[in-house]
Order: sequence, then C-alpha cells, then structure tokens
Amino acid sequence: MLEQCKTARERWGGVHQLIDRWLDERRELLVSFVDLKEACDTELEAVSKPQIDRFSELLMDYISAGHFEIYPQLREEANAFEDHEALEIAGKLLERLDLSTEMVLAFDSDYSTPVRCQHFLPRLPAWLDRLAKGLTERFALEDQLIARLHAAHTPRAETSSIS
Repeated sequence: MLEQCKTARERWGGVHQLIDRWLDERRELLVSFVDLKEACDTELEAVSKPQIDRFSELLMDYISAGHFEIYPQLREEANAFEDHEALEIAGKLLERLDLSTEMVLAFDSDYSTPVRCQHFLPRLPAWLDRLAKGLTERFALEDQLIARLHAAHTPRAETSSIS
C-alpha cells in the first residue's frame, strides 16, 4: 500500500506543478482583465489594440491550457484511480465549460484585427461585463473539476497547496 502511494505521488506530483502554473496564469489573466476594465472605465477611446491583444492572448492561452493540458491530465488521473463517478461529473462540468469557451472565442474574433477592434470598441465594456460573469462561473467550475478529479486522489498533506 505504501508503495502504491509513493508511485501515485511520483506519477501525479507533476500535475500539482501543472495546476499551480495554470492558477498563476489565471492570476495574470485577472490582473490584465482588471487593467483593461479600468482603462475602459477611465477613457474608452484611449484603450489601445495592444492592451486588448495582451488580455486576449492571456485569455486564449489560459483557455487552451485548460482544454489541452489540464483537463486531459485530470481525466487521465481519474482513469488511473478508476474513479468513474469523478469522470461522470467531469463530463458534465466540461460541457458547461465549453459554453464559456465559445464566448471567449467570440471575444477574440471580435477584436482580432485593428479594423474589427475599432468597430467593436464601443462594445468593449459590455463584453468585459459578460466575460466577468462567464469567467467567474468558469473558474468555479474549474475549481470543482480540480477538487473532484485531482484533490480527491491526493494525500491530505498535499492538498493544501491546491487553492
């Protein structure tokens, strides 16, 4: 039994680091979001394409990391632990996450070129309000996913680093 625990720790310890890095990216995304929101609130016409691009890039990187790195790792871990209940829950959560992914892709598309950015600039405050709601829900769903698919399989002493 001790050997199995050691093997699991070795195998899934890297997932901790992956999740930690991803949560750091989430913080960076939120800082960029707040900066862009404040710029919009101060003087919308002064918001630059590079400011929007920076936020959009962080947003797309964060979403991509979730879909292509984090979620597959969490599913693999649940499979390894034969946690079928967790996999079922994950399927439902991932369906809900797809909705906010579509919203993020639409935002990225609206502000993808200088012409589109200029055209959609008046809508930026409303977009940011929608994204705030969508990202708040997304982060809560992702936290549930982490708690159910990873933290549930982690020895108690190690779960304190996941928050």
